[in-house]
Amino acid sequence: MSKKGRPRSPVTQKSILDASYGLLLENGFDDITIEKIAERAGVSKATIYKWWPNKAAVVMDGFFSAAADRLPIPDTGSVYEDVLIHATNLARFMVSPDGKSIKELIGQGQLDSTLKEAIQTHYIQPRRSEAMQLLERGVRSGELNAGLNLALGVDLLYGPMFYRMLVTSGSLDDEGVKDIVMTAFNGLKAGVDKPSV
Repeated sequence: MSKKGRPRSPVTQKSILDASYGLLLENGFDDITIEKIAERAGVSKATIYKWWPNKAAVVMDGFFSAAADRLPIPDTGSVYEDVLIHATNLARFMVSPDGKSIKELIGQGQLDSTLKEAIQTHYIQPRRSEAMQLLERGVRSGELNAGLNLALGVDLLYGPMFYRMLVTSGSLDDEGVKDIVMTAFNGLKAGVDKPSV
């Protein structure tokens, strides 16, 4: 989140975000400092602090800026196909050399509350919001159950991907993602009766 004041210069902002992302890929989060970002971007530390409250915020903005172009929201007319494309693109990004940085950041976030909040705000919540939009579209079209809990649906679809990435080191190839999405959709699609309690 930026602080109030003079509007950001798009050129200066891009140079700062590119610098923070480049440093993240090269050296990891721990080694990044505001001084190093400022030096690489050719700006003062004051300029960075004017727009971001701390290192975690600017690094996550840099990461999100790089990730956003690779994760467009599809609209094929089929919610299943849209979610499959979205989930596959997310998995491909997460296992790429660039995307593996998110694994480090999530791990570091368990020890750094500021970083954890930045990850939630700049990466996790935007991804969840996109996925919920896809599921909401499916509810409106009648492909998914009308009473679907959207947040829980997102957890069922995307949670296994993060579990595999962070815990089991299981496969996140295209077929693995397709299996996850198909299995989850069998319980989410319209016409599936909920079990009686």
